[in-house]
Amino acid sequence: MTEKVGAIGSSIPRRGALDRLTGASMFSADFRLENPLALRAVRSPHSHARVLRIDTEEASRMPGVARIFTARDIPGKNLTGIINKDRPLLVEDKVRFVGDPVALVAAETEEAAERAAGAVNVLYEVLPAVYDPADALANEAPLIHEKGNLLFRRRVVRGDAASAFSSCAVVVEETYRTSFLEHCYLEPDAGAGWVDADGTLVIIASTQNPHYDHSEVAALLGVEDGRIRIIQAATGGGFGSKLDLNMQGFIGLALYHLQRPVRCVYSREETFIATSKRHALIMEMKTGAGKDGRLHAMKCRILCDTGAYGSYGIAVASRAAVHAGGPYEIEHVDTEVLCVYTNNPVAGAMRGFGTPQVAFAHESQMDLLAEKLGMDPFEIRRRNALRVGSVTATGQKLEASVGIGECLDAIKESYEKARSARSDRGDSPFTCRGVGIGAMWYGIGNTGMQNPSTAQVEIDLDGAVTLYTGCADIGQGSTTVLAQIAAGTLGLAPDEIRMIVADTKLTTNAGATSASRQTYISGNAVRDAAAKLVDVLLTEAVDLMKVPKNSLAVEGGFVVYKGDTDRRIAFSKLAARARRKGIPLRWQGYFDPVTSPLNPDTGHGEPYATYAYACHLAEVTVDITTGEVTVDRVVAAHDVGRAIHPEGVVGQICGGVAMGVGFALMEEFKPGVTASFKDYHIPTANDMPEVVPLIVESSEPTGPFGAKGVGEPALIPTAPAVLNALSDALGKRIYHLPANLERVLEAANKRG
Repeated sequence: MTEKVGAIGSSIPRRGALDRLTGASMFSADFRLENPLALRAVRSPHSHARVLRIDTEEASRMPGVARIFTARDIPGKNLTGIINKDRPLLVEDKVRFVGDPVALVAAETEEAAERAAGAVNVLYEVLPAVYDPADALANEAPLIHEKGNLLFRRRVVRGDAASAFSSCAVVVEETYRTSFLEHCYLEPDAGAGWVDADGTLVIIASTQNPHYDHSEVAALLGVEDGRIRIIQAATGGGFGSKLDLNMQGFIGLALYHLQRPVRCVYSREETFIATSKRHALIMEMKTGAGKDGRLHAMKCRILCDTGAYGSYGIAVASRAAVHAGGPYEIEHVDTEVLCVYTNNPVAGAMRGFGTPQVAFAHESQMDLLAEKLGMDPFEIRRRNALRVGSVTATGQKLEASVGIGECLDAIKESYEKARSARSDRGDSPFTCRGVGIGAMWYGIGNTGMQNPSTAQVEIDLDGAVTLYTGCADIGQGSTTVLAQIAAGTLGLAPDEIRMIVADTKLTTNAGATSASRQTYISGNAVRDAAAKLVDVLLTEAVDLMKVPKNSLAVEGGFVVYKGDTDRRIAFSKLAARARRKGIPLRWQGYFDPVTSPLNPDTGHGEPYATYAYACHLAEVTVDITTGEVTVDRVVAAHDVGRAIHPEGVVGQICGGVAMGVGFALMEEFKPGVTASFKDYHIPTANDMPEVVPLIVESSEPTGPFGAKGVGEPALIPTAPAVLNALSDALGKRIYHLPANLERVLEAANKRG
């Protein structure tokens, strides 16, 4: 079996690109069903309140209203959540944040649904609320959940950090803060549904995990799995928010009771109030190093505000704890993360799962240590960078594909040129220029838990190959990459692979499109399935050609003899022969990376099978009279193992830089204040720097053709690099993101 030349490492046209360019793609809000009902949720105006009564009588009599649902209408279990089930679809007893849904209106038109939702009379007993995670841990704090306000605690301990600090030549201790962020995908949450002729409830939705949606809706309705079908619509971005169950449960509930087509489309304001946010973190970090710049010890305490419900809070806390030290060797580590319920909006998955926040902290610490030691910021990073053979804070020995040193080396020349070219003052006495770098590491897949994917590959009697995958493509290009992996294994061109994607009736579970896992994990599942099919074809060819199997290869729809490529047999002939013998023509692949759970007391274990690494260089210009920061240039080096689709990697890097600029300088969701885009600032094309992507390929032995992933790593180093460049320009450091105009002006004024 040989890799198809051109399938792997080629920037082939992306699947679905033409449909998007021409407007042919059907997004979830585009589906126009026959006479559908419109759904609208009734949401709490209170952060914390007991629900005493829900009066739907008047609203039910309004023109066009088909039915109003409350929690009592849910036939199954009224709890959702991918890690811990603590969030009701419709609240029955107590609301915990502004936006918690208490009822659902189904009406003939969106206008009728909106009017009826406004007429539902809910009697609340307002309860004391708590918005600060530290306050929520106090003994006298209002109890948000019966089990207490501490959702989860994760410790990672190695060596004896407390003692090690005494031998450090320099110690830096600072507190860093990040804010809630909105995901800001282009398309708001939406979905539609109908009942098939066989009684199946079909839901088409904008989602990152159709098989999770399937299990949640089935549990909510108390029906067998076969009664539910989830189909992913073309999805206009997700970034983590569409991992949670959003409107899918509402659609399922209405279909179950009314047996009529329904639509549910959130307004942009509803998306802001109802969907999950990036976790706000408070990070107290203490780092110590020797005179030679070697890191000796780190102690970190993190408060993680998960809002009213758990969502992905446990995953964020665990990943933040594992990654808190950055891509560096540190012998003594003591990290504790407390994930805390508050009455703030739900905080869930958002690109990076806590790593962007801790990277801001650990990369600021590295610059501060370098300053105290009189070292160059590049040198202190290169000296401490992880390498093959390094042991991490969780006690994991890194065996291969540790590309952080190569990433640093890749930006070195650009860094040195930028440092030598920059002057303290810019084009006027009121501008300053700065240069900064930021590095990161990122574990691929879920943290210390089973993380499998499956895929199926089928050949028909004409020799045509179809790949079935449950992997949701949310714009990152997974459908294209998985087709390339199948093609590379089967010796075909990628456009010869037919695809059935993200439909729970037709595809098996590929897991969530999150944690940068699909290329590595689903890619391996695809390769496994394709390799099983190749083995069948080669076995049949051996019987016909009477040559050893290792002398055969697959190429262009044929099995060929390596010693004489004119000797070949078509896939179609071999498939027909296998069928006559009763050999299956569809094969299922499976892959679950080798990990081990983290010890609950020490955090020791092997949380990920492989890690991605990156380093960004940022050059900025600051106007000290207005506080305006311009990011002029970002050089971004990423170790992706192997780039299956190089232009796709470049696209991810450029998109990640854009998102990182927003995280660094302008994005901030303020609960109770931010209601829509008029209150929330995101980068535009005018805010984009020149981006120079550098692809580093430190091949991962367990990856498909050596690949790892880049989706979330693309974002993570930008904000640390920008903040370090900003500090370089101002001579003052900002410890609270975003570094908006007010915070930059404050720092500039302190500089004088």
